[in-house]
Amino acid sequence: MKIGDKVRFLSEKGGGRVAGFQGKNIVLVEDEDGFQVPMQTHEVVVIGEENYDTSHVVEVKQQQQRQQAKPVEVEPADSPVTFKAKPEERKGGEQLSAYLAFVPMNVKELTQTRFETYFVNDSNYYMRFTYLSAEGNGWRLRATDEVEPNTKLFLEEFGREDLNGMERVAIQLVAYKRDKNFLLKPTIEVQIRVDAVKFYKLHTFQQSAFFEEPSLVYTIVKDDEVVRPLVIDAKQLKARMYQNDDQPKARPLVTPARNPGDPVIVDLHASEVLETTQGMSSSDILNYQLDIFRKTLKQYEKQRGTKIVFIHGKGEGVLRKALVNELQYRYKTYTYQDASFQEYGYGATQVTVK
Repeated sequence: MKIGDKVRFLSEKGGGRVAGFQGKNIVLVEDEDGFQVPMQTHEVVVIGEENYDTSHVVEVKQQQQRQQAKPVEVEPADSPVTFKAKPEERKGGEQLSAYLAFVPMNVKELTQTRFETYFVNDSNYYMRFTYLSAEGNGWRLRATDEVEPNTKLFLEEFGREDLNGMERVAIQLVAYKRDKNFLLKPTIEVQIRVDAVKFYKLHTFQQSAFFEEPSLVYTIVKDDEVVRPLVIDAKQLKARMYQNDDQPKARPLVTPARNPGDPVIVDLHASEVLETTQGMSSSDILNYQLDIFRKTLKQYEKQRGTKIVFIHGKGEGVLRKALVNELQYRYKTYTYQDASFQEYGYGATQVTVK
């Protein structure tokens, strides 16, 4: 199928000419009035300039049906094609499982490739969802749609230049079934921190059951259990926020060096080092991050030559300036530089213990 081909719709009346494509699965069909209609590629078929015989459409649909092993009811060839295969339910699909996935368009050219975003519905329920990204104190809608049971849906294509605007994303979804009774499922609201550094590392993208290509998959809900709920029991939240000294509980993510010469990696993002920032000012958060920075340098002070990469994010540069100030006045013998862009992206500083 290429731009300019004449096509007909399989699941409804109508058709037109191919005007373009969106990602791998969406074709833009321009009708007689000049409007462009987005359709799934498997929902259209190329026809000849003068061939309006719907029997050809039915034949193609029957071939797709045999390949996908999905039973459908085909109307006689002399009637309009109005059928659509019903979603297939599977054993074990009565519990909700859904995922947000990022797939490199060319994993062999990871430093230059663009990426695709998919919503994966791995259950027997329909899901109506919104996909959002944080902008300051608000949110921006990136996509909203309905996903059929046991399918995945293409959401958008993006490049590395867009990653800074995707550090925190959210999914809101409601699950239901059509034309039958079903168990009521609670609505789900989840926030996910997307680590831009991972998009520069080949081992980030792994094989999964949902894609032929390697992908980065974030779990939204699995077997009816929400992985990252926004609503937390107040008593549990208070217990995690405060210890005996009435201070929020810190949990720095330190990745030790795997091989001799490899750097130690410390992620200083507030969402990683603190269970919650509720009730904390910007100054409080910064002091926590600096405290982790100092404790890490203290831990490795006798291991001269050790390289430590502190991931602080791009942001407004406040944390980086604070780290540099510490290095210039408290750790004058240590050397520092921007960490590898290809390995960690923007927003990381490498310190060498001297």
